[in-house]
Amino acid sequence: MVFKNHGNIAIRGKYGKNKDKDLLYCRTCGKRFASTRATAFFGLHLSDDKIVQIIHHAAEGVGVRATSRLLDINKDTVKRVILRAGEHCEIVLSNLLRSLKLKEAQLDELWAFVKKRNLLTKKKLAESGSGQR
Repeated sequence: MVFKNHGNIAIRGKYGKNKDKDLLYCRTCGKRFASTRATAFFGLHLSDDKIVQIIHHAAEGVGVRATSRLLDINKDTVKRVILRAGEHCEIVLSNLLRSLKLKEAQLDELWAFVKKRNLLTKKKLAESGSGQR
């Protein structure tokens, strides 16, 4: 039996290298677990700030080696964080898309809306750029 939002989760303590991560406790089943459990951050030995910086660099198109040099961490660590974040995003998005229960026609309409909006944005940017000259 699952009891959600009943005040059954409490902070039991802190853990980690700098004791900056919460250790949670379930009053119903008596088990302890990490606050990052079932997230892309679980089990990584980096600060959350460093992980966010790695993902931000990847999203901006910065290469793995460059990110490694900029943040002064091993390139294999950068690869591992990016891979784990990507896998986590894939799982979350596939579950979200599965729960939408859309028909094929609805997906086509959604894609057409996105493409049309993108084209309109590009057209407005082109018009505003040519009007400034």
